[in-house]
Amino acid sequence: MSRLMSVAFTEAAVRDRRKTVTRRKGWWIDKRGRRLLDVGDQLTLCRKVMGRKKGEPIVRVAQVVVTALRREPLCAIAGPYVINEDGSTTYPEMVAEGFPDMDPHEFMRRFFFPQGIGVMDDVTRIEWRYLDGGEP
Repeated sequence: MSRLMSVAFTEAAVRDRRKTVTRRKGWWIDKRGRRLLDVGDQLTLCRKVMGRKKGEPIVRVAQVVVTALRREPLCAIAGPYVINEDGSTTYPEMVAEGFPDMDPHEFMRRFFFPQGIGVMDDVTRIEWRYLDGGEP
């Protein structure tokens, strides 16, 4: 049975099949020290998983399979980067996260710092492919 994962902030990018990576505070080991996720596991990406009101249905957005999984410092999202012909900078990890126009520092400030996660703290980087083959 596939695990449920919320993609509330990036639902549009998931529906468009632009998001292929997420970073999570946890999702590494359980309280008994067992891995929670492995390459090859399936995930059901949902609008909201936790915090639903009584009777509120789970809205399934996409079915994916994990293709890569690792722990890394949060700041790894900022590099490597590409300098475009017009002088602008593209961060491939931000594109994969579904925020192609967001600066990595803004991403960290908005989504991780409020959880008490610092730039050098390890997070779980989960990469996937869509099972319906709908990637761009």
